[in-house]
Amino acid sequence: MVASIALPRFARIGPGALDEIGAVVSTLGVSRPIVVTDQFMVTTGVAERVLGLLRAAGTTPTLFDGTVPDPTTDSLVAGVAAVAAADADAVIGLGGGSPMDTAKALSVLHANGGTMGDYRAPGPYAGPALPIIAIPTTAGSGSEATQFTVITDSATDEKMLCPGLSFLPVATIIDVELTMSMPARLTADTGVDALTHAIEAYVSRKANAFSDGLALTAMRTIAGALRRVYADGSDRDARAAMMIASTQAGMAFSNASVALVHGMSRPIGAHFHVAHGLSNAMLLPAVTRFSVDAAPDRYADCARAMRIVGESASDDVAAHALVAELTQLCLDVEVPTPAVYGVDEATWTGKLEVMAEQALASGSPANNPRIPDAAEIVELYTAIYR
Repeated sequence: MVASIALPRFARIGPGALDEIGAVVSTLGVSRPIVVTDQFMVTTGVAERVLGLLRAAGTTPTLFDGTVPDPTTDSLVAGVAAVAAADADAVIGLGGGSPMDTAKALSVLHANGGTMGDYRAPGPYAGPALPIIAIPTTAGSGSEATQFTVITDSATDEKMLCPGLSFLPVATIIDVELTMSMPARLTADTGVDALTHAIEAYVSRKANAFSDGLALTAMRTIAGALRRVYADGSDRDARAAMMIASTQAGMAFSNASVALVHGMSRPIGAHFHVAHGLSNAMLLPAVTRFSVDAAPDRYADCARAMRIVGESASDDVAAHALVAELTQLCLDVEVPTPAVYGVDEATWTGKLEVMAEQALASGSPANNPRIPDAAEIVELYTAIYR
């Protein structure tokens, strides 16, 4: 099998990397960037800092701060208008996964028109798009290094996966300083999200030797850092490790695809407004338990990479130890069930069949070692509720 690999053209990584945004836009020949972010980045002053650095670099930047959590087709309308009004020649996504996903969508919609439904999976789209620069402020989504964006259809509440090279940032800036104030809950949810990316990339039916190395390295790092940074958000070394691992996991799944966890998590986010990382965390132990016997050797490799078992452990022992560890990890970082999160049981039950249909339609479950049918997905949704 020939693997098709796509990565950002270049990156700036390390403490203080944000200060090099001027050099990045200069390298790309950008003069009219639009910074796509949210109100939180404005209130913290980070957005203005970026604008100041861009002005100092001789560009004329514009700000769009209308990004919403889990962006929707409706939320993109004002952004498309803002990009056009600015006559922007690049889009800078600043924030967590939602601002970066919004930036990707605006890049394509401005350059090529249409609606996001035109770009949904299976795709992929590789046509005109503005250059995208990604600056993550959380360690989890990996969107800064992926050729995907996820946008919710406002009319149907379906989260649409939109793939293709045109959604891949040309440059990314990874600066640990931007994550130091992340609260514990967000740290946990995005951290388990990154771990999910790494594990699913490794067990995916589209895995390859290139993505495997990135995935295993990310798993090992996250296993050693996530509990530390959840317990002590000021642990700079653990924060930096999580940032690198998140980007590596993003590169891995961008080139190997995600699987059943992601297929099932998108409907939870769309129908119940649960953040993407948290919905993945809710699902990871149960979906791994469902899948493990279909690829015990691959799941065993994950357990060894995470140092859950020794190298001499059998595949069966190691694979099932991974399930136990993922269950304990989610307990340790206090991942809530949908019930604890506050999702009404009757509403949850009423949505099970449509969520299962949407999960299958996304295509991600087809990458899973054990490919489920709709009834099995309903059983999994039922099992994780409490």
